[in-house]
Amino acid sequence: MDRNTIIGLVLIFLIMVGFGWLNAPSKEERMAAARMADSLRQVQAEEQLQRAQSQTALQATSTTPTDSATARAQLGAFAAAAQGSNDMRTMENDLMRVRIANRGGRIHSVELKGYTTYGGHPLVLFSGDENTFGLQFWGNNNSIETNHLYFSPSTPDTLLLASDAEQQLIMRLQTSDSAYIDYIYTMRPGSYLMDLDVRFHGMERSINTRGGMIDLNWLMHSPQLEKGLTNEKQYTTVGYMFHDGEYEELNARKDGEQRKELSTKVKWVDFKQQFFSSILVAKGHLVSTTLLMDDHPKAGYVRTFGARVGLPFDGKPDETIGLSFYFGPNHFKTMDDYEMGFEKVIPLGRNIVRWINKYVVINVFNWLNRSISNYGLIILILTLLLKIVLFPITYKSYTSSAKMRVLRPQIEEINAKYPKQEDAMKKQQATMALYKKVGVSPMGGCLPMLIQFPILIAMYRFFPASVELRQQGFLWADDLSAYDSILSLPFSIPWYGDHVSLFALLMAVTLFVQSKMNADQMGSTNNQMPGMKFMMTWMMPIMLLFMFNSFSAGLNYYYFLANLITLLQTFVIRQLIDDEKVLAKLHAHAQKAAPPTKSKWQQRLEQMQRQQQEMQRQRINKKR
Repeated sequence: MDRNTIIGLVLIFLIMVGFGWLNAPSKEERMAAARMADSLRQVQAEEQLQRAQSQTALQATSTTPTDSATARAQLGAFAAAAQGSNDMRTMENDLMRVRIANRGGRIHSVELKGYTTYGGHPLVLFSGDENTFGLQFWGNNNSIETNHLYFSPSTPDTLLLASDAEQQLIMRLQTSDSAYIDYIYTMRPGSYLMDLDVRFHGMERSINTRGGMIDLNWLMHSPQLEKGLTNEKQYTTVGYMFHDGEYEELNARKDGEQRKELSTKVKWVDFKQQFFSSILVAKGHLVSTTLLMDDHPKAGYVRTFGARVGLPFDGKPDETIGLSFYFGPNHFKTMDDYEMGFEKVIPLGRNIVRWINKYVVINVFNWLNRSISNYGLIILILTLLLKIVLFPITYKSYTSSAKMRVLRPQIEEINAKYPKQEDAMKKQQATMALYKKVGVSPMGGCLPMLIQFPILIAMYRFFPASVELRQQGFLWADDLSAYDSILSLPFSIPWYGDHVSLFALLMAVTLFVQSKMNADQMGSTNNQMPGMKFMMTWMMPIMLLFMFNSFSAGLNYYYFLANLITLLQTFVIRQLIDDEKVLAKLHAHAQKAAPPTKSKWQQRLEQMQRQQQEMQRQRINKKR
């Protein structure tokens, strides 16, 4: 790729950015379009609600004899539960507050104590009648959905505090004096885990089982909890763990509806938000699981989650299905303590990257957090520790570059000796012979950098997923888990956004200085590849600036510090390494070395060259 090609690509990129900026709608036009879209969505939602209400009118609070008779005909033994009052019971411990509704006997809302939304409101994972949770089965020759039926609580108390001991609440769906379905909720002090045992007593004649299971439907609308909707959406998804411990999730970076049907046994399903999770856990296993995820059309929400799972059910006279809920933060230590694999939902990367985060970064981060409360200082110290540990690798990389640099005059002599394209093989052989003679490996500077690459990726994974940084301010950044902004733009630049992140800007500037310093150090060696020099010095910092402008401030702050420390280390190493001494050592190595022998690789190269020369002579003879 030559310089003209690079310049052409840059011009195309700038034209695309300018075209997008000039044709981008104004702020007023975007607001008007958003209001129009919200109005259309509201109309659609109202129409859907009206249709749903008309379909379930017989299960509501109608009192006419005709409606009651129809309800009895359709619901049979469950007809008495079609009417009732939708009162609430609250179960609460020191970590969360859970409201349970009579209608459906389900969890109506979950509030986590000690956390707030970005706007300062109480943090509610989900709330409202539009969320559903209930059994669906075939009974009385009709489809019965318990989400629309009214349960009776086991206690008149509206508040159950699990402060010193566990509390239990039974929500009963009664069909006769000796037949009922119980939802048994158990909350313990100091725990984000809440048990739900579903007990069937005397229901063997009222429920027609199919395939040894009963369906459970769960629908949740995920509200926006964080500062940046775009960034939050990239981490909001449906996760699930198979019974063998393997974890997977739907693609959070893909827009639109996604559907996943699982025939393998599943242990739990997670409706995952960026920093919090609502996990349904089977004490046995889930079967025939269907998962749904879609973008939410209403402002203030991120996605809609849906799960239809099969619960193993034999239809015995007395049978209990054990379930649990985890409502809590995606905090590694907290999740890991439950020993159910919850910590796998935290996107720490795979293979060696996850190993670095799990066993090194998180432990060091938590160790620093015990004595330091300022997370900006913690990131600074963490970066310093990593750079100190990696300094021998950095020093090795620089010394390898210094050896290549002092050999530059001899490399240029070889290039001048073989200027023709057909002599490329000879030039390569001469260059490799020189490296072997003086004891220099051309890969010596690359391998140390490759060793550092997994750590860079580990940090890229760690900071956006760290709930500890959530709403923690430092300098001008009010939330290290979201982007920092020193200037809001009246327009949105494609691939950049509508704000200016200072940490991202500092990161790009230090990367530019570092790249330019490395390029200048290599000098005319880079003249052989001017396009690559332009790409690394200019294009890479600009591209990363556009990419990282909406990333978390903590991540950009770390990369800025890492680049800055690297610049300081490079300056110090330059003072320690004398090019003349390096060249003298290389010459001494060349004099002590045994006469060079041709390796098998060099022999193969020479054989290939002779074959090419022979083929070229044959072509010339044919032309004659």
